Amino acid sequence: MNMDFIGKLPIPQEIKAQYPVPPEAAAVKAQRDIEIKKIFTGEDDRLLLVIGPCSADNETSVLDYISRLRKVQDRVSDKILIVPRIYTNKPRTTGEGYKGMLHYPDPGEKPNLIKGVIAIRRLHMRALTEYGFSCADEMLYPENHRYLNDLLSYVAVGARSVENQQHRLTASGIDIPVGMKNPTSGDISVMMNAIKASRGKHTFCYRGWEVKSHGNPYSHAILRGYVNKFGQSHPNYHYEDLMGLAEAFAAEKLENAAVIVDTNHSNSGKKYLEQVRIANEVLNSCRHNEDVRKIVKGFMIESYIEDGARKLDEPGYGKSITDPCLGWEKTERFIYETADKL
Repeated sequence: MNMDFIGKLPIPQEIKAQYPVPPEAAAVKAQRDIEIKKIFTGEDDRLLLVIGPCSADNETSVLDYISRLRKVQDRVSDKILIVPRIYTNKPRTTGEGYKGMLHYPDPGEKPNLIKGVIAIRRLHMRALTEYGFSCADEMLYPENHRYLNDLLSYVAVGARSVENQQHRLTASGIDIPVGMKNPTSGDISVMMNAIKASRGKHTFCYRGWEVKSHGNPYSHAILRGYVNKFGQSHPNYHYEDLMGLAEAFAAEKLENAAVIVDTNHSNSGKKYLEQVRIANEVLNSCRHNEDVRKIVKGFMIESYIEDGARKLDEPGYGKSITDPCLGWEKTERFIYETADKL
C-alpha cells in the first residue's frame, strides 16, 4: 500500500477506561439528552441553539467561550436550549488545511492522532463536568464516534458526508439526535434519503464487528445552503425553501419531521455577520406559517470570542482559524434578543 503505518490508535474502550465520565456528569448528560429529544418530538417548544466555533482549535479559549454560554443559558433556559459546538474534526474540500483538534491537538505542531483522541475527549469532558454542557460534534469519521458517544448530545453529518453509506448506517445506531445536512449541490433528495436511511434498522460492519442498528427516530434535516455549478453560494433558508421542505416531509409521511437551519456556510455565503439577519427571517417565517413553525426546531450558529477569522500562523485568542465566526458581544445580544421574541 502507498502509505506508512505510524501507530495504532487505542480502542474507545481503553480511552474511556482512562478518562471515565463521573456518575454525576453522566446524569447531567442523560437529562440533557431527554430535553433535546423532546424538542425534536415537539414535547418541548423551546428553540434549540447549536452554537460555537467553526472548529475547536484551543482548549483554553473554547472553554472560555463555553463559560460565557453557561451564564447566558441560565438566563434564557425557559425559551432556548443551548448545545455548544465543539467540532474537533474538520472536513477539507481539497484535503488541505487545518483538520481539527483530532489531527492537531496543538495547531502549531505536526499531526498526532493518538494525542488528538485524548485531547478531544478531555475537551468534551471538561465542558460537561465544569459547565454542565454535553455538546455537539461533527461525525467526520464514523468509526471514531465511540470515543465521544458517552459525552455528546448532538451529532451532525456534514454536506460532504451525507451521501456516504457508513455515515448513514452509523447514524441509525446512535441514540441522540443526528442532523443530516443537505449536500453542497443542494439536492434535497440526498438529505431526505439520508434521514430515511438513518431512521431504519440495518446490519453492517462497524469497527471490525457485524452490528445491527435499531434506527434513529431523531435524525433530521440541516439546511446549510448550496453551491451552484459556477461556484456561487445559494441560500435555502427562505420561506419558500422551508415550505418546500415541509411538503417533502409530508409526502414521505415522516414522523417528528424536523429541521435545523445553519445560518452560515452557503446560507450566508460565509458572510458571518448575516447570521443574525438570517435567523430573524426564519423566525418570521415560523410566525407566518404553522407548518413551518412545526418543523423548524432551531439554528446552527458559528460563533466565537472574536469576530471573523485568522490564518493559522496569525495571533488571535478566540478567533477562528477556519470559517469566520460571529464574535461574543454580537452573539450574546443575538441570544437575548431571540429569547425576547419567543
